[in-house]
Amino acid sequence: MAASPTDAGHRRRLSQGELDMIIDAHERYATGRPGGKRASLRFVDFSGLNLARRNLADADLSASIFDGCRMAAVRLDRANLFGSDLRKADLRGAFLIRADLRGACLRGANLTNADLTDADFREGQVAIPHASRGLESLRHETRAGVVDNAIFAGATLDGSQLDGASAFAADFTDCSLRGARLSGANLKDANLAGAILQGADVAGANLENANLEGAVLTGVEMTRARTLGAKFAGALIEPTAAALAKLPELAKAIEANALWCRSGGREGAPAKLEGQDLRPLGARLRGARLTAAHLRGACLVGLDLEGVQLQGANLEHADLRGANLKGADLRGARLAGANLTKSDLRSAKMGALPIGAGRATSASLTAARMRYVQAQAADLTAAILDQADLRGADFTGAILDGISLKSCEMTSTIGLAAAA
Repeated sequence: MAASPTDAGHRRRLSQGELDMIIDAHERYATGRPGGKRASLRFVDFSGLNLARRNLADADLSASIFDGCRMAAVRLDRANLFGSDLRKADLRGAFLIRADLRGACLRGANLTNADLTDADFREGQVAIPHASRGLESLRHETRAGVVDNAIFAGATLDGSQLDGASAFAADFTDCSLRGARLSGANLKDANLAGAILQGADVAGANLENANLEGAVLTGVEMTRARTLGAKFAGALIEPTAAALAKLPELAKAIEANALWCRSGGREGAPAKLEGQDLRPLGARLRGARLTAAHLRGACLVGLDLEGVQLQGANLEHADLRGANLKGADLRGARLAGANLTKSDLRSAKMGALPIGAGRATSASLTAARMRYVQAQAADLTAAILDQADLRGADFTGAILDGISLKSCEMTSTIGLAAAA
């Protein structure tokens, strides 16, 4: 936790104009332009100021106060926020990759869909100004990072260090915590529903009464965590022994599909893998030729499917959470009811598939769950997304000609305003 707001009087105050001038110089520094200067703003009171969408990557903002600060979509990659007070800060969509948040307080902050990859929330020695002498006389306290009641819905916290941090009743719904370090963290009453915790370290963590329903827990050792009262309904764990035993059969079906594609349908056959757990295939599906494959209800959670060819494939109700579908060819694919939460669809082809002279079939994503997907520069020409859940999804630069968006949930969606 950082110094309390009562310490604000001992910190330097800036006007919005002064701050804008400093950030302008920092942005020139960050982009290598003349006249640039790295921002060093330690022990500053930023209360009520506007930093939204500005670039403060690599800035030193340690031991500062951000009470009521507007910080949506701000760039704070590698920034030093050691011991800062960010309580109730609006950090929606902010970039805090490898940010130093040791000893910082983010109690009640809104970090929905923020990128906190490799961020450091561990304890740190925080400087506390003297009650009367202010910054002239500092004392130091060792404090753990605090994110109690913070909102991380849809955020990316892959590789983040939350060892010993306090995250009581924090909301991690649908966020990605791949490889995160949560040892000794207090996650009591936290909401981790649908969160992707693949390979996370939770040794000694307090998960009492936490909600882990539908969470991805592959590679997570729960035996050393406190889980009294925790909810695990629908949580996804390691592939079963039966699923692993099917690997040769799965691989054979994938190769037969590729042969069918190469031979123009003369040899091989489309894969029939409805309801199968395809995770044992691992990297074998990257760039695979699965045109017209039958994958209804299949589990492809977290798989690397970059460049995969799935033209006309049936992926209805498939689980594709956290999958890498960058550059995939999904023209004419059926994805109705599929779960694509936190998947990467950047530059994916999801337009209409030509099936004959003057005829084409559109990609169908009716009622698909597409929360927080990355679909920048994707081609969604004539795609049907009726009733889809698109909360927090990013369609910046996507081709949206003829797209259908009837009755969609579009809260905080980016890049769809023109098409809606």
